[in-house]
Amino acid sequence: MYSFKSISSFHGDLKSGAVTCAQVVDELLSSIEQKKSLNIFLETFAASAKQQALQVDKKIKEGKEGRLAGVVIALKDNICYKDHRVSNSSKILENFTSLFSATVVERLLAEDAIIIGRTNCDEFAMGSSNENSAFGPVLNPHNEKTVTGGSSGGSAAAVAAGLCHVALGSDTGGSIRQPASFCGVVGVKPHYGRVSRWGLLAYASSFDQIGPLSKNVADAALVLEIMAGADDYDSTASQKPVPKYSGSLDIPLTGKKIAYLKDCMESPGLNPDVKKRLHETIDKLKAQGITVEGVDFPYLDYLVPTYYVLTTAEASSNLSRYDGVHFGYRSPNATDLESTYKKSRTEGFGKEVKRRIMLGTFVLSAGYYDAYYSKAQKVRRLLRDKTLEILSKYDFILTPSTPGTAFEIGKNSNDPIQMYLEDIFTVQANIVGIPGISIPVGTDSKNMPIGAQLMARPFEEAEMLAMAGNMERFF
Repeated sequence: MYSFKSISSFHGDLKSGAVTCAQVVDELLSSIEQKKSLNIFLETFAASAKQQALQVDKKIKEGKEGRLAGVVIALKDNICYKDHRVSNSSKILENFTSLFSATVVERLLAEDAIIIGRTNCDEFAMGSSNENSAFGPVLNPHNEKTVTGGSSGGSAAAVAAGLCHVALGSDTGGSIRQPASFCGVVGVKPHYGRVSRWGLLAYASSFDQIGPLSKNVADAALVLEIMAGADDYDSTASQKPVPKYSGSLDIPLTGKKIAYLKDCMESPGLNPDVKKRLHETIDKLKAQGITVEGVDFPYLDYLVPTYYVLTTAEASSNLSRYDGVHFGYRSPNATDLESTYKKSRTEGFGKEVKRRIMLGTFVLSAGYYDAYYSKAQKVRRLLRDKTLEILSKYDFILTPSTPGTAFEIGKNSNDPIQMYLEDIFTVQANIVGIPGISIPVGTDSKNMPIGAQLMARPFEEAEMLAMAGNMERFF
């Protein structure tokens, strides 16, 4: 069984003939089957993955391989891949086959990556534990009694369990970084617009971003570099040039300044083990001569309410297309147009998705729009201004990725508010639009992973990745 460590070492082994892409794909497909009890993959794309592997092996022999030659990638089940199924882990899209590939998929395939399958996630990316999937929860490879985090829990678990080399997730309020923290892997949310959303099934369009989950920062940097950039199919994709992230990991960090949010570190809800690891991280940064100072962020309690008012409003709009007529599941019990709408959506959507659609419809309704949605937009601007004010004086903001470590499956299922608070440290980057990354910084007393989050100035992913790579060496 080939042991993958990094893309660079893997490419060395491929070129030396120590391993082939075909061998690696066969071994990974076998491992996925052996670990199917974890419920990570909803489907493997065995036939197309094996075919791709043979083609890439041929290219390697001819010296014509791309920058991701043979790298095996898993897709979150909300990213389109032409002629392959995508369901957003929802009954309403079960057995739907995509007619086109997402821009990110096309760019990865152009560099000879191999797509091995689609991973389980919270239905329509709505959740913080991967328990909201219509196809059951994903089990954490570190402790099968605990959750993986969400909504990209399957992607994070796939990397952690060694079932792929890199996975793609989407991040609306922490859906890459939170499961990365729970599963002990690296997860990157780029600046809003840095990566095209074309081919991503929408949850909240002004928040959603696609990003990589990987075993190390260098691999995430390379994959992000290849995916990022302008796209004619996505008007929100930035036209800014994309730096060579993979070549920027050694940029000098002398003189860099990091702010940690005292309100986060002093929160009574913060797990003591997480707090301890973050303080140890701060001490190690200071020992390198990096300035790390505590700053006040008085709006911590406004982050989650603002996020949920705005994202549910956008979800209400985005998910209106799944009505049994235009798209999605159609109830066999429907008798007329009205019952088609009602029964198809009632039977097709899960409990959490229906909760958020109704909440979003409420905050957009006449008489409540100004009280909730309009006010939340004003608070979003306030949060952005305060965050950018901090980043005008510091290069990065440091927080825990999550308030605690992976909790037991079912523990918070009946308490939506408690589940929503799992996102308290990650939603800030999405509300503001700035890049963020979670990296492993050790384990708690039960040997479960702990993550630290770095947020950077607008479009400064290169600097953020360099600092994260530096921190990675501590652990």
